[in-house]
Amino acid sequence: MRDTTGLAYTPDIAAATQPIYERMKRVVPAVEWPFHAPLVHEINRLKRERNAVILAHNYQTPEIFHGVADIVGDSLALAARATETDADVIVLAGVHFMAETAKLLNPVKTVLIPDTGAGCSLAESITSADVRLLRERYPGVPVVAYVNTSADVKAEVDICCTSGNAVEVVESLGVPRVIMLPDEYLAKYVATQTSVEIIAWKGHCEVHERFTGDEIREFRGRFDELIVIAHPECPPDVLEAADFVGSTARMVDFVADRRPPRVLMVTECSMSDNVAAASPETEFVRPCNLCPHMKKITLANILDSLRTLEPQVTIAPEVADRARRSVERMLAVKPR
Repeated sequence: MRDTTGLAYTPDIAAATQPIYERMKRVVPAVEWPFHAPLVHEINRLKRERNAVILAHNYQTPEIFHGVADIVGDSLALAARATETDADVIVLAGVHFMAETAKLLNPVKTVLIPDTGAGCSLAESITSADVRLLRERYPGVPVVAYVNTSADVKAEVDICCTSGNAVEVVESLGVPRVIMLPDEYLAKYVATQTSVEIIAWKGHCEVHERFTGDEIREFRGRFDELIVIAHPECPPDVLEAADFVGSTARMVDFVADRRPPRVLMVTECSMSDNVAAASPETEFVRPCNLCPHMKKITLANILDSLRTLEPQVTIAPEVADRARRSVERMLAVKPR
């Protein structure tokens, strides 16, 4: 049971957290802040006490993303930045494969995942045994794994990638043909961007696969001057209907650089909130699909993790050594 003693919304906490609330007041109603502020204040205090750092994915809710996170970004950014921290404790506000990746890159640090049930439909769509069978079927063909995979799967592949560097990773192998797993739609998108033949697995993201091209066209009919930017995990008809296709980080950069008056971000809903908080001149149209796994991470269980230093992420050494090589090979690929 969570101990909430001393976590009342006092005038002192209100004053201390007001600068934090200013970052997100566009997307977090003032009536909600008294419930979040005591948790935010205590988490930030306990981080200092524990020498802890919180890594938060773009799909986390604004009170986490803007309130307690020290490092934010997409999977690639979190993987890269995880290697740079000198904290003793890493709390991963994301899903389990991201916490495993942080542990792979920080084997001697304590890595926490506030809810072990925060999984991923993509990661669950393929196993290490599946990869071994693919290698038997396509002998000699390199295997590229999206980071949305378990450490067991990463241990069986040649190199990892994210949606932001997938094309560069595929082309870095210097071969005419690769296996790319587990996201079928990302693989199909990469195939349109390179001459390398892509053999795809049929995994899908349960959030992105719900979008349709008809839905995008309906939004265009309802909103004038709408700019549509889509994540490559979406189905092909959605990407065809979009004005821009890019990774989570590139979608953020698109809004920051172009400053469109009205935009539809075809991705997980909380990301629109987090980008909107920093983009007051842009109106965000939201076809709100939420990731049920990301939403298992809350301020309350982040606080519990920091208090108890549980649940900790552990990976068998014989798996970790091989999986780490796949991630490190990805990080060594130079961007275009």
